[in-house]
Amino acid sequence: MDQEISTVSDVSVAVTQITDGNYVTALSTSWSPSSSRGQFYLKCAVVVIGVVATATNGLVLYALIASKQHKKHVLIVNQNALDLFASFFLTLVYSLKLCNVYLTGSTGYWLCTLLLSESLWSCGIIGSVINLAIVSVERYLKVVHRTWSKKYLRKWIIHSAAAFAWMASITFNMALVLSTTEVIDGACYAYAFWKNKTVLVAHTIWQFVSFYVIVLLIFIFCYWRILAVIRQQASIMAAHDTSGGSSSAPSQSNRIQTSVIKTMIFVGVLYAVTWLPHNVFVLSVALGPSNRLPDSGYYASVVIAFLYVGINPFIYATKFDPVKEILLRMIPCKTISQQATGNVAAAGTGTNTAQGRNTPFTR
Repeated sequence: MDQEISTVSDVSVAVTQITDGNYVTALSTSWSPSSSRGQFYLKCAVVVIGVVATATNGLVLYALIASKQHKKHVLIVNQNALDLFASFFLTLVYSLKLCNVYLTGSTGYWLCTLLLSESLWSCGIIGSVINLAIVSVERYLKVVHRTWSKKYLRKWIIHSAAAFAWMASITFNMALVLSTTEVIDGACYAYAFWKNKTVLVAHTIWQFVSFYVIVLLIFIFCYWRILAVIRQQASIMAAHDTSGGSSSAPSQSNRIQTSVIKTMIFVGVLYAVTWLPHNVFVLSVALGPSNRLPDSGYYASVVIAFLYVGINPFIYATKFDPVKEILLRMIPCKTISQQATGNVAAAGTGTNTAQGRNTPFTR
């Protein structure tokens, strides 16, 4: 492949002449055609991650619906739907990037703005982050303020919160990408054009604080209080449960609630770990004197961040009991083994019954 853009300085000079002095960040090279072999392998790896994530998120979403959890846990289903949306567009975007499409006209502009810029993939990720904070607050209210939540936390509020995660993410990403993206000489320069460096730095800091720091603070506070209340309730129940005649319905409800809490804690920790390198890297570049993005560091942080949507469905499959049960039923060897065990048990029961019936006659 021919190298169309050789250095960051060449890109900056060419773009500055067109933008009449507007500030241009070297982040634009992340979405321009490149001959780097390392970048080619990265794109292939991301496509593989996207395909796996799309398949597994789709499977988990099916299990959530099949287990009727879409009625009981709307925000959990919404979380998985956002991850599925992000996974699908992650696969589509990087498949297109492997083709190095030359962009022309309005079709090229919209292809750049909606797909090659990764804006639609970002809509899924930002929406997932917003929904993660909403789930944390919802769990907090239901556990810590149970009486208040039963009285005021209606279904329409939950559905509105789920819709808000989509609308806020799409509005934010579309407003940002439309104002900072251009197509120049057939290449897509996304999130590249800013009025000045102060605006870029202010936006980078705001996005880091809003979608990472504040979300993690909400997550830590809510689940810290939830775990404290659960431990307190467990100690009270252990002190009063002396008769051993507790109902099975409350224990089943508590088990499902604990499963949900464990699932969301793992999802939140995964987000904190996988997105920290990328957020810190982009923030350090924006605040630094140079706007050049070292390829090795940037792409390493990107690959780690992409793992978020790929690992999420495995957390649901292993930690969320209703999903686990549905997925286990879908395993052919598991089903055959269960049927064989059932047949053996039935045969044994039949033999014992027959022997029981023959006993009086033998006597």
